[in-house]
Amino acid sequence: MNPRYERNIPALTEAECGILRGKRVLVVGCGGLGGHLIDMLARIGIGALRVVDGDVFEPSNLNRQLLSEVPLLRVRKAKAAAARISRINPEVAVEAEDSFLTNENVHRLLLACDAVLDGLDNIESRKMLAAACAQAEIPYIYGAVNGWVAQAAISMPGDHLIETLYPEGATLKNKSVLSFTPALCAAMQVSLCVKLLIGRPVEAGTIYYFDLLNQEFESIPMT
Repeated sequence: MNPRYERNIPALTEAECGILRGKRVLVVGCGGLGGHLIDMLARIGIGALRVVDGDVFEPSNLNRQLLSEVPLLRVRKAKAAAARISRINPEVAVEAEDSFLTNENVHRLLLACDAVLDGLDNIESRKMLAAACAQAEIPYIYGAVNGWVAQAAISMPGDHLIETLYPEGATLKNKSVLSFTPALCAAMQVSLCVKLLIGRPVEAGTIYYFDLLNQEFESIPMT
């Protein structure tokens, strides 16, 4: 077995590690959540990653975005994500898309993907991505952070999770994010993704809600 993955064992079996190396995952957003998602997926051994972001790093990203560094200010996030993946694990096939998610590109970006991870920060794009995943029958792993709070879930085609979470007219308020909240949320998203890809049981349509200020955790069925 490749020594790179020795410490995956026995939490994962060697066969399960082999399954992960045959999977392609799409990560939309390379910022606070996305940077941690990309890092964790590359380290555990996902075979191919498609990463999408049309933004550049700004000084306000430095408090929480794993990929952002002072020398990378004004650098394209997708480019930085691809470079980091190659430094972490050159065995991972990387496709970087330097653009924002749109109705014109979302279906192309989903092609040949086994799962999609949400690293977005706005409701409109999140709904667009969830709807496209449902149409393509691809599992969508949701994640969102705000201040001390993180939540994550798996949405399967037909469960309408995102529409339930974000009804018409919903808005995001108080968009502060601390350094540790995205890391926790991404860990939950990636753990759900890995279990799904290797065929272990997962609870789709359930929100996993973390309040780090009060050290509270809830599991909330939504569908």
